[in-house]
Amino acid sequence: MTESELRYLIAGGETLIVEFKSDQGPLSDADLIETAVCLANRQGGTLLIGVEDDGRVTGLHPRHRSSPANLAAFVASRTVPPLTVEAEFVDLPEGKVAVLTVPAARQPVSTSDGRLLVRYQDVHNRPGCRPLYAYELTNWLAERGQADTSALVVPDAAWDDLDPLEFARLRRLVTETPGDTALLRLSDEEIARALGLVRANRDLLTPTLAGLLLVGKESALQEYVPAHEVAFQVLHGTDVAVNEFRRWPLLRVHEWLTQAIDVRNEEQELMVGGVRIGVPRYDRAGVREAINNALIHRDYTRLGAVHVQLHDDHVRVSNPGGFVEGVGPDNLLVTEPRPRNPRLADAFKRAGLVERTGRGVETIYRGQLRTGRRPPDYTLSTVASVNVLLDSGLADLDFVLLDVQAGRRLGRAPEVGELLALWQARRAGMTSVQALAPALQRNAAFTADVLAGLAQAGVLQTSRGLYHVSPVLYREAGVEHPATSPEEMILAYVQAHGRITRRETVALCGIGERQATYVLQKLANGGKLRQQGSGRGIVYALPETDETDK
Repeated sequence: MTESELRYLIAGGETLIVEFKSDQGPLSDADLIETAVCLANRQGGTLLIGVEDDGRVTGLHPRHRSSPANLAAFVASRTVPPLTVEAEFVDLPEGKVAVLTVPAARQPVSTSDGRLLVRYQDVHNRPGCRPLYAYELTNWLAERGQADTSALVVPDAAWDDLDPLEFARLRRLVTETPGDTALLRLSDEEIARALGLVRANRDLLTPTLAGLLLVGKESALQEYVPAHEVAFQVLHGTDVAVNEFRRWPLLRVHEWLTQAIDVRNEEQELMVGGVRIGVPRYDRAGVREAINNALIHRDYTRLGAVHVQLHDDHVRVSNPGGFVEGVGPDNLLVTEPRPRNPRLADAFKRAGLVERTGRGVETIYRGQLRTGRRPPDYTLSTVASVNVLLDSGLADLDFVLLDVQAGRRLGRAPEVGELLALWQARRAGMTSVQALAPALQRNAAFTADVLAGLAQAGVLQTSRGLYHVSPVLYREAGVEHPATSPEEMILAYVQAHGRITRRETVALCGIGERQATYVLQKLANGGKLRQQGSGRGIVYALPETDETDK
């Protein structure tokens, strides 16, 4: 690790994956080992020894300066199973810092004296360490794909705790959706065996957690799965219009929530070439997928309800339990499906309630964009819960028309990546490989191919590496081309991308270099932009916000 990389890491402060430890005391052996164990049992991370909590570098104590190899060997010798860390020393003017890179544990790691710890965030989002309790171990393994909580039997439950009416509901759902029709020929007991809803021990059938959740009686769920609860709320500002909580089996919950949203799902109407296109407030498939994901992937060992909230301008779906290991808001579109409860997820797929391909997140993205609304927002998710916000405000009907016409030019419905490219180009006035790649969660080469394909089809046009919605597409869709001034285009671009250069201004606005310089200087002199750098390195960014105005 270089000095600049280390200083960048320190500047970011302590997080779930970065911990600072002072060594002036010096740092005790127990504290060192416990911190390494704590990081390993969450998702791994970096331990910096010789840095104070406030980020000041005070350096290593002489007892820890022998060699990085000795430090790594000491951690391995005091952990069970031995934890292999990478250690290196980085010399800074203020002192030497030890950098320990701690891998994520694939099985629980404890200190040699039996302390099992895990990294967490408190209610103030401050990172720390706490005990990893015995009852959490099954879920810990489930988050890493090594156990399936929903496949475990519920010891005191019996076959009579399963509801024949819910088996009938399951059959009806299979006929109404693209479910596994082979289930229709089976008896209740055969369905339960086929879906893993029970485990047989001679003639005794004991329900699994998935069995109780899917087709269990309400009384049995209240007794054996006390953490299970689902809330449906309708909120207008601070006023609560609907506030209902249920502990029903999940098939019944699915129908209840679907119907509750359907009756509130008004449509706007568009006519395209004599064909009516309905633009709903809530995309049915996308919202249903978000709700079912919350029901399937929630942590049923953690108290708390799955919440489905209809606000004036968005839907919020949340569930207890964060993303499983290796999944997060920055890779949802590209990562392989990793359900927390595989048995339950498989039952939902065979019932036809979720995408059988496991690409349900794409359904959510596609539904939002094709109804002229912002992509789903997962940024409010934490280690304790997953939250998704689905825009349900006024639809951009012009974008819907552009999407329809783009599909005609492509000869098929645009894929999610193409919709995101068109959305960025429409909303920000342009897009580029660098701007689009993070939204697609793909590398530059893949992103460039998406943009090139849209340009070849005439959906976008390109100039100097920037992509705009084609004027021809605007004309064919019957959408007025936004008559935006260069100043408005520049400010929208900087809002979206943080900065702009003269070269980008020329490509964005279709003006000459002298005029681009004039417009940029005008915006800078008027306080709307801030000039940085000099000569050919000049860039323009938004002005800094005065702390006193916050």
